[in-house]
Amino acid sequence: MKLNELKDNLGARKGIKRVGRGIGSGKGKTSGRGHKGQKARSGSRNQLIFEGGQTPFYLRIPKIGFNNIFAKKYVEINLGDIQKFIDAGRIDASKEITRASLLADKIINRNLDGLKVLGKGEIKSAINISATKWTKSVEAAIVKAGGAIKKCDCGCGRVRKEKK
Repeated sequence: MKLNELKDNLGARKGIKRVGRGIGSGKGKTSGRGHKGQKARSGSRNQLIFEGGQTPFYLRIPKIGFNNIFAKKYVEINLGDIQKFIDAGRIDASKEITRASLLADKIINRNLDGLKVLGKGEIKSAINISATKWTKSVEAAIVKAGGAIKKCDCGCGRVRKEKK
């Protein structure tokens, strides 16, 4: 047997239907596409959003929502998570906890516009933390545990220029 003698089994490949080759072919004139119209044309698609000239649904309903492109995005961390990391030895409670230190210890994985501390969970250790924002319950819990919280001085908060 030679490579040039190899053939497919009979019926393994179906030949293409040649269209538009006269009446005798059975697919002449309109090539099986019926008569005129959008679907008979080349490159046309009957899209899901097209409603036959009627105003489409997506244009009939009102626009809602707004995305503020100037909004600040904060990395959020809960008090309970901080305590969990202190217990696991990943955070040193004697040192000040900042966004940079959390990033270095791989507790947070992105550096956004600031650090926001939320009050879910309990804190037992006396910690000193520097954050951009925090809730009132966080401040109360940290002070109760014997620690302190202060506004960070990293320049991530919005600072207004003084008028002269």
